[in-house]
Amino acid sequence: MTNPYAYIIEPLDPQKPDHKFFNLKKLKDPRYDQLPFSIRVLLESAVRNCDGFLVKKEDVEKVLNWKVTQSQTVEVPFRPARVILQDFTGVPAVVDFAAMRDAVKKLQGDPEKINPVCPADLVIDHSIQVDFNRKSDSLQKNQDLEFERNRERFEFLKWGSKAFRNMRIIPPGSGIVHQVNLEYLARVVFEQDGYYYPDSLVGTDSHTTMIDGLGVLGWGVGGIEAEAVMLGQPISMVLPEVIGYKLQGTPNKYITSTDIVLTVTKHLRQVGVVGKFVEFFGPGVAQLSIADRATIANMCPEYGATAAFFPVDQISIHYLKQTGRDAEKLNYIEKYLKAVGMFRDYSNTAEDPQFTQVVELDLSTVVPCCSGPKRPQDKVDVSEMKQDFKTCLGAKQGFKGFQVAPERHDVRVPFQFNGAEYSLSHGSVVIAAITSCTNTSNPSVMLGAGTSYFKKSTYV
Repeated sequence: MTNPYAYIIEPLDPQKPDHKFFNLKKLKDPRYDQLPFSIRVLLESAVRNCDGFLVKKEDVEKVLNWKVTQSQTVEVPFRPARVILQDFTGVPAVVDFAAMRDAVKKLQGDPEKINPVCPADLVIDHSIQVDFNRKSDSLQKNQDLEFERNRERFEFLKWGSKAFRNMRIIPPGSGIVHQVNLEYLARVVFEQDGYYYPDSLVGTDSHTTMIDGLGVLGWGVGGIEAEAVMLGQPISMVLPEVIGYKLQGTPNKYITSTDIVLTVTKHLRQVGVVGKFVEFFGPGVAQLSIADRATIANMCPEYGATAAFFPVDQISIHYLKQTGRDAEKLNYIEKYLKAVGMFRDYSNTAEDPQFTQVVELDLSTVVPCCSGPKRPQDKVDVSEMKQDFKTCLGAKQGFKGFQVAPERHDVRVPFQFNGAEYSLSHGSVVIAAITSCTNTSNPSVMLGAGTSYFKKSTYV
């Protein structure tokens, strides 16, 4: 069947007539300019993939009529532009594709025809362990052990990287999957088969949402769903409500992205955003770097939303330039997004779409804080930490091994390290390595953690 929306196809550049895009503006539907930017991504996918079978014209109308259908539990198909896998969940996917090739071969077919239909990126990042630390050669020693322990898996994945088309496998030692996705794999705008269209994805990790900070709509799914997308099947999803999160003001120079994200997390858990999209807007967004936005988007699972979207703006383009994207690519990314009304100027309130609900945060009110004692939404301002710490040491809310009255400081929890015996008591300060992908998106937080240390344990 011919795509019924073929009439809105046009070249992005008159000098390159073979490079086309679906110009959603040519739908000439006033509802489009009122849609949240995240919903516009879903609409573009439905329009471009409308074949009357997997994606129907009625599905396009459901998305376009989001203002009404958002509250009606309406299901729509969504075909993301790509899939991202980390090695623990990606290996089974590669095994399944290998098994399919064996099956086709037994049926006397051509096994080389079995490849992902949807582009897939697999980043090997979950297999390294920290056996060596505090030495200049620790990284190399840990990576050597990683290859030794995972040799069989790595040999299989090496084969997969050469055997399958439409699949890229990023080798060990390249970094955490979400950071690699942000800095290297993100296209922001795809250019494939002669068409430009928004980058979007699903991934086999809950923190896939980190990529939303760069204006790429994405979220985590299960392994079976990811494989279905790789095989060309759309995801059936309930058209979500979209909470508009308006940011105003300028952050205090003494706070970090962690302070902001803990404040946002606590706020959104109070609002209730489970199963919904959160889309950020307002002049305060322009005060945040991509690293800051990515940190907020990464914490999406902690406040329960499906996605936490920051539409692309000029700061996004600058970040792409910083991370090595070439000038020609930057040119067509910006040109395409402006042509279809998906490029944001956060200072221009006339561009603000309609949302299900709007909540606000003044960034100037964010203060230094920490998370705990147990859950990320348990935000504690640093100014209140002393009293909170004492409260947490009480019998009612005591930590495991410390369930005694706070005035007793003689409790000792023994442990061994490098063959020596140590003990922890009330007030001991313990520093752990930062391995969370939430923190790795932000260089200032990483540097701060790396340069902080205590010369001795102290009481708070």
